[in-house]
Amino acid sequence: MSSTPDHPQATPGRAVDNNGAGFFQALFDFNFNHFVTPKIVKIVYIVGTVLIALFTLFLFLTSFRHFSGEFGASPVLGLVQLIGAPILGLFYLAFVRMSLELYYAVIRLSEDVHHGPSRTL
Repeated sequence: MSSTPDHPQATPGRAVDNNGAGFFQALFDFNFNHFVTPKIVKIVYIVGTVLIALFTLFLFLTSFRHFSGEFGASPVLGLVQLIGAPILGLFYLAFVRMSLELYYAVIRLSEDVHHGPSRTL
């Protein structure tokens, strides 16, 4: 008799996707048998990166208005904003990345638990 397992072997860090559900099938799966997070996490990160880059660029460029003294602003505030804008942008980008990694890790853990090989004690 051959001793092949009933389920395919999962490699560490890889979830076994038995059904291969598409994006819209996973999105409208009301039984939550398929996860949509692994399919959209890359897109969400790209959109977040673009939005943070635009926000950082906006803060960086508006810091020059403070140097001109418009609207009663001081050059010191412009210097703080000029230095702080890229630092704030990197902080936001790191926070978005860590949040998405957390969500993705939880989903992968759940997939490994639910679709992994059966274990007997």
